[in-house]
Parts: sequence; structure tokens; C-alpha cells
Amino acid sequence: MNTEDRRRTMWNILQREEKPIKGTKLAEEFNVSRQVIVQDIALLRAEGFDIIATPQGYVIPKYKENNIIKKIVTKHFNLEEMEEELRIMIDYGARVLDVIVEHPIYGEIKGILDIGYKEELDSFMKKLRQQKAEPLSSLTDGIHIHTIEVPSEENFNKIKDKLKEKNYSV
Repeated sequence: MNTEDRRRTMWNILQREEKPIKGTKLAEEFNVSRQVIVQDIALLRAEGFDIIATPQGYVIPKYKENNIIKKIVTKHFNLEEMEEELRIMIDYGARVLDVIVEHPIYGEIKGILDIGYKEELDSFMKKLRQQKAEPLSSLTDGIHIHTIEVPSEENFNKIKDKLKEKNYSV
């Protein structure tokens, strides 16, 4: 299979899948290195294909037709608070698309999360703890922004109220 065919086949696979696919799985499937997959994804993006890299793998965003996209500013000081904050959002039906911080030197820094249910959150938190990684919010004294996809304005308001009750709302 030539390079162009591999990229088109990869795009077709990503379109069919509902969940993210790891780069290592794609590499195995196409019998190439993970670095080749990273390059292929970059070239597909450069051609205008909407592919995002999440902690769970590569995925084509599939927004639900009736859902609304909102931004919410929050603040937490440790991983336990971070986990509770994210859990509150998903408990009210949100998919947490990303986290954004405003860095004084680099400007906006954005990390893709794509977390919408408990297992994804548990997996994300486990990786964070295992890698002893610091969340992006550690760069900004805990203050950060999430882009979330929610089923309704009512759910969004419930999320805001619950986060305010827990003192995570800014």
C-alpha cells in the first residue's frame, strides 16, 4: 500500500470509529512505525481533515446535533479537585472537549481532553497520576477554561451551579 492509500484508509477507519484509536494500533495495522502515523495524521490535518489527538488516541470529532458548545472558567488546586470538577461536568451530561490556560509568555495553551464518561475520566486521571504529570492549570494558579459540549442550557446551568457550590467556579 502506498503512502496516499494508507492515509485515505486511515481516514476511513477514523470516520467509522466512535472511540479514539491509539497511534500504536494504527501503526500495527499498517505495519509502520508510530512516527509514520504521527506524520500521516499531520499531513491529513494539513489537507484540512479534522482529526484531533486525545489522551485516548486519534479521533474525528463527532458533535451531537442538538448539543450546545459552551466555555466555562474554573479553578482547582490539586488532582482530587480536578477529578471532582470533571466528574461534575460529565455527571450532568457534558463532554469536556479541552482545557485552556492563558500563559503570560506563550498566550493560550490548549490541551485536548475529549472526556465524556466515567471510564474516560478514570483512565485520564490514572495516566496523570502514573506519569506524575502536572495539569495545565498548574501554570496559572489553578485557573483554566474548559470547552464543553452539553445537551441543553439547563444542564449547563446545573453544572455552573454545582461548580459554584464546590467553589470551583471563577
